[in-house]
Amino acid sequence: MSSFFPLSHDELVRLTETYPTPFYLYDEQAIRENFRSFKDAFRIFPQFREFFAVKACPNPYILKVLASEGCGADCSSLPELMLAQRAGIAGDMVMFTSNETPAEEYRFAAEAGNIINLDDVTHIDFLEQSLGKLPDTICFRYNPGPLKQGGNAIIGKPEEAKYGCTREQLLAAYTRCKAAGVRRFGLHTMVASNELNPDFFVDTARIVFDLVLEIQRECGVDISFVDLGGGVGIPYRPDQKKVDVAYIARKIRALYDEKIVPAGLDPLMISLECGRPITGPYGWLVMRAVHEKHIYREYIGTDACMADLMRPGMYGAYHELTVSGKEHAPKDHVYDVVGSLCENCDKFAVQRPLPKIDRGDLLIVHDAGAHGRAMGFNYNGKLRAGEILRRADGSFLQIRRRETIEDYFATLDFSGLDQFC
Repeated sequence: MSSFFPLSHDELVRLTETYPTPFYLYDEQAIRENFRSFKDAFRIFPQFREFFAVKACPNPYILKVLASEGCGADCSSLPELMLAQRAGIAGDMVMFTSNETPAEEYRFAAEAGNIINLDDVTHIDFLEQSLGKLPDTICFRYNPGPLKQGGNAIIGKPEEAKYGCTREQLLAAYTRCKAAGVRRFGLHTMVASNELNPDFFVDTARIVFDLVLEIQRECGVDISFVDLGGGVGIPYRPDQKKVDVAYIARKIRALYDEKIVPAGLDPLMISLECGRPITGPYGWLVMRAVHEKHIYREYIGTDACMADLMRPGMYGAYHELTVSGKEHAPKDHVYDVVGSLCENCDKFAVQRPLPKIDRGDLLIVHDAGAHGRAMGFNYNGKLRAGEILRRADGSFLQIRRRETIEDYFATLDFSGLDQFC
């Protein structure tokens, strides 16, 4: 768990006078420094690229910060492709990894020169029909099935996941695409989410490198780049440790020297598509206690809800929660901290020891900078929180305003309602 929060209590109070709660707060300088450290760990490879998982924090200001540090973008939909483009991430700095993809999205990615990562062998025909021909560069997503043990509630076991191709399908796919004139090939896999065991990623690299060699041997295809996916977790709980990405890099480099270099494939570009470890620890959901309830449990009701941060309700995920100004007060009360959604799973914390919380107190949900605001929704007519960026100079910039009732009604046409029925 990251105990870091960039503002003092008084600074946070002043910020809420300009931007009412709830809102997300991100720290630009911390994100920059964190990304630089992440990227530095992989400088031991001849070529390395991080494609930030746009789904984790789809805001063009955050993407532009990362782009200025040399980061690419991993996209899974047309709007994400457009966000990356607007943020200045272009060409093969964008990896388009989608599934059940409409033709117009493939066309957009191809016209932009993005790397198209196919999720299934049947998509070869679909892509060719959509574009009129296959692009010069194609990547395929690999699902290792039972060969890769692990998985969790977020992404599931590989053999139960809907993503990717089998080994046998891949061998046929590369052979076919080579014959069709494709000149540059990539191999991708993504089999983890929020994984804290560094050896899990080393084992994934071993499986992928072995498949790279088999593709070379069986298909006569030299893979130009491998995307080892994302899934590097962050320590949400106080007793968890941060993943040592430098250790992962060193271990994968040893496999690279053992397998890739002797095969004549050096330099092979290594890439990752992490989102959570890049922005996760440096985003916070700030909300206010507005109600208290004393029944079979003690409840604190907030002005945010699961529509703003669904991870605890959806996965039972843990997020550390602090009471601004009471960080050093004794945790001598036990609360369920809840939102106003008509679902009993709308809880930010369950039976959590915390200081005494009074109405009006500001609550900070930590490690919410990835898969937080991005996963928001409008059930119950809830309006999603806005986003604030703390700049490197200490100033604040609203990078997404809070939703309004007008936004909620924008897609409804009331013009014929009076005559309806």
